[in-house]
Amino acid sequence: MTLITRRSVLIAGTATAGALLVPAGTATAGTRTSGKRIAVAAGETYELSTTTRVSELSIAEGGTIVAPDGHSLTLTVDGVETGQLLTATGGTATLVQAGTYRGDVVLTVAEANAVTYETLTFPFRQAVYVDADGVVREKSVLAAALGGKLTDTLARKVSITSTGECFDGFFVQDGTYTLDSPTIFLTGNGRCDFAGYGAAVVGDGSSTKLVVDGARISTKGVVRTGIISNDGANVVVKNSTVHCRNGVLPADYQATVETPYMESVPWMLGLDGNVRATNLIGRNSAATYLNSTVFSETWGALSVEGGSGLKLTAVNSHVGNTGEYGYGTYAIGDATVRVLGSRFDVGSYATIIAGPAAVVHYGDSTRDAVAALNTELSLGLSAAELKALPVRNTVVNSGHFGYMFFGAGQLTLDGGTVVNSERATFLNKGQQTAISVDGSKGARLDPRDGVILQMIELDDPGPVNVDGRMMNVGVYTEPTDDPTKDSTFDVTAAHTADGAATFTAIALKGDFYNGMRTGKNMVLTFEDSTVTGVISATRTKHRVPSIDASTFYELGIVTNTAQAAVNNGVVVRLNSGSTWTVTGTSYLTSLTLAADAAVRAPRGKKVTLTVDGTATALTAGTAYTGALVLTVA
Repeated sequence: MTLITRRSVLIAGTATAGALLVPAGTATAGTRTSGKRIAVAAGETYELSTTTRVSELSIAEGGTIVAPDGHSLTLTVDGVETGQLLTATGGTATLVQAGTYRGDVVLTVAEANAVTYETLTFPFRQAVYVDADGVVREKSVLAAALGGKLTDTLARKVSITSTGECFDGFFVQDGTYTLDSPTIFLTGNGRCDFAGYGAAVVGDGSSTKLVVDGARISTKGVVRTGIISNDGANVVVKNSTVHCRNGVLPADYQATVETPYMESVPWMLGLDGNVRATNLIGRNSAATYLNSTVFSETWGALSVEGGSGLKLTAVNSHVGNTGEYGYGTYAIGDATVRVLGSRFDVGSYATIIAGPAAVVHYGDSTRDAVAALNTELSLGLSAAELKALPVRNTVVNSGHFGYMFFGAGQLTLDGGTVVNSERATFLNKGQQTAISVDGSKGARLDPRDGVILQMIELDDPGPVNVDGRMMNVGVYTEPTDDPTKDSTFDVTAAHTADGAATFTAIALKGDFYNGMRTGKNMVLTFEDSTVTGVISATRTKHRVPSIDASTFYELGIVTNTAQAAVNNGVVVRLNSGSTWTVTGTSYLTSLTLAADAAVRAPRGKKVTLTVDGTATALTAGTAYTGALVLTVA
């Protein structure tokens, strides 16, 4: 292994302070170099051909210092990357700003690391660039990698600090590398967290195996992400802390859903903020967080964005948001998201499920489950590490909803998982769902507003095309007319595209409402379970008649008026050993009772059933379809 020490920061051919090398014709008449000082006059362009250390750099307003084509230039002062800002909102290039910089001033000229994402190419700069052969000095800004030990396979106790924009800490491309106890502090905006431009750590490429152990990562800035796994990389984060805080958006930034230009969360998710703590992107990428703490201020902590075959895992970790709004995890496409033995303290949702084929599982960190993940995900955990991981259940504490379906997907809750939320445990915005809750080992659902499952029409107004760009300027308007009956839709049957949920061996207390206007049924199956509450078709109403970016927090919040189904059937199956205690008038379209199932009223009351207006006895072992009304008196 090659040991790279602090003394070898200046690469071969680097000019010392007293011997500044400037190619003929690159410094114009007003540019001065003297001893340990570089001065760039107004209107002048200074091209620096090689890495240079001086004691003072001064750039007048209108002066520019650059690197040759095919290279990047990075300024560090006393080991801190600084002074560089984006040249334009939505742009990709950065320049050293006018001013006077004193101290240990190093101007690093590095080979370009151009990363293309969709329509844009981003000129990355990073403290340490690693490929299959190890650290690539020519692409690294080693003046920003202080202390510790840096080899071709390991960085131990290396510290990186940035106060400029769009500077990365570690960029590992198709290499195997370990970050042991790094400290990375980034202050200032990034530019694109779909590419990792401005992130603390990036693992990129299908040959990348990156282990981050004992890291302390803190960022503050627009899309100044902590950790990114991209394009098939396998990133394993252990015993680490990642905290990311929002920055200040450029004054002329216009919110968009076009990902190369997106710098803030689309408000139509019911969120605000401009930085995610992590992101998992590309094809067949994986990111695993073990015994770690990951928090974003708002937006999202563990994000999955685009791509296919993505696997996100959290084991025995603490995840959440420090602000009022935000999510713990995001599941889009066919992503697999697993949360075992972890605590989520989130502002808005534990998980946003955006489909169309996402699979999400919250459960316990049993030894068998973790051992299976160790094999499947090539985590590299030793027998001692596996044995040291305690078995824990998962606890979710949400300031708003438990889980939100923005697209189709599967969600499984089992083991001792406990979900505490201020509002509905499950918020389904008109999506095909397969929810499974197994309470046989103690799983519990505790929505403070008393709603377990709420189905509503999608209240996302969507982006609006403005001069050829998709901008987040839409407005949701509450419909005031009655829904029109779709005669072709069967409200008494279960359809593949319905919102389905199965509850097994659990005691539930709360209501289930289907407020859809268009054809989608709520299909509920109870196995060996008890449920106490209202289960009904309903008419929903938001608290305000219209919602835009200024009132994003109103999305998903509705009141319910129970009424007969129009296109929103309610299909209930009380299978063996199940009992429903009806607490209020409930409108169903299908009710099936197993031979040992029962429908009851609270003590001292009586429940009655009408089918298409006719009083009908409730009898075990019977199936009822039609306009069903259960009334408690």
